[in-house]
Amino acid sequence: MNKIMGLLTMARRAGKLSLGMDMCKDACKSGISKGICTAADISPKSLKEIKFVCMNENVPLYSLGVDMETVGVELGKKVGIISVNDGGFMKKAIIYMKEI
Repeated sequence: MNKIMGLLTMARRAGKLSLGMDMCKDACKSGISKGICTAADISPKSLKEIKFVCMNENVPLYSLGVDMETVGVELGKKVGIISVNDGGFMKKAIIYMKEI
């Protein structure tokens, strides 16, 4: 858990993340998203919605395995859905997550 959050923190500082449902959907639709990560405690409705977008836009979807509270503490914003918009960061991140 610590490694994935550390990696996402670095990606956020580098400006390579989109946070929240709307920004993540936009990142998928515009083709800049390399993968979507979800917190463990997002609502079933939100998960269904982001799954639909990821499937239509052919973007991989992963579970972070941590709750939104932890994401909020690490990234400075309490969100349940994160888009990684950099191939290098995503390649490293998938080692620590499981695909949905």
